[in-house]
Order: sequence, then structure tokens, then C-alpha cells
Amino acid sequence: MRILLKFVIDCDPDAAWRALHSPRAVAELYGPLLEVDALGTMPTSFASGDDVPVQMSVAGVVPVGRQLISVADRETTDDNGRVRVFRDWGVPLTGPLSVLDVWDHQMAVSAAPGDPTRTLWRERLTIGGAAAPALWPALWATWQWRAGRIRALAPTWAYDPESPADADAAP
Repeated sequence: MRILLKFVIDCDPDAAWRALHSPRAVAELYGPLLEVDALGTMPTSFASGDDVPVQMSVAGVVPVGRQLISVADRETTDDNGRVRVFRDWGVPLTGPLSVLDVWDHQMAVSAAPGDPTRTLWRERLTIGGAAAPALWPALWATWQWRAGRIRALAPTWAYDPESPADADAAP
């Protein structure tokens, strides 16, 4: 079973790509409803090949399960150019989602057609197993809410690094 999202967000593809690799930005996508905490040391940035176990809880109080985030990056092209894909193919370890046999979450970012300052965000969550039909409606609703969070947070992902000349000019 699949959940698909496709929309344009207000940041450039580089900023979106950095956000996909930022544990803090990823946690903000689920906040304030869900809190994501590392079981061990959380990396500053996810890298291809990482396996990061996390605990998810409602408002930091009610545990809803542990999940292994397994990261794989790849790059491809389409008619509009470069497409970068972040894949989390980790598995739910405990909680209601642990009954799933398949968890494959891929997020692709590329320049929006006709506007390289904005990002075309594409997302696909594939789930499988006997419980998938029962869990799909709740996951679908969560992904719609998550899409709203992505749209709201995307403008905050862009930043202009301070140049050495700017730093020298500061009082």
C-alpha cells in the first residue's frame, strides 16, 4: 500500500535537501504532536548508510514506539534536471507500526518546474503486511498533516551563510 505526496515548497532544493538530513528539521515535521528522540547519540546530520534508532512519543509523554531510521541517498534526473532522493527504509521496532512487514519511505527534491528558487517535493511511503490495510488510513491522515507542516516550515529552512566580509563588518 502506498501514500503519495507531491507539492511545491517555498525554499530552494539545496535547503530542502539539508532539511531532509537534519534530525532537528525532521523532528519539527512531527511536532508538537509527536516527539522524536534518539536512543543513543543523534547525528548532527543524517548520512547515507546511517542506522539511527529513535523513540517516538505523543507530546514527549506517551510512548508510541521505537523506529530504526536507515538512510540511503541517491541522485537521478528527470525532464526538469537533478532529483535527489532520501530513502528511509528502516523499520518500526516497537509500537503499533511494528506489525508492518514493509516500511519504505522515499522523499525526492528537485527544482520546481519553471522556478529554481522553489522545490518540487515528492514523497512515497510504501507499507506492507497483514496490518497495512488497517493502519493505512491513520498513516494517510498523518502524511496529509505532515505535508502541511512541510509547507509551513520550508521557508525557515533557507539560510544565507555569513561571509567573512560580513563578519568583519559586524560591530
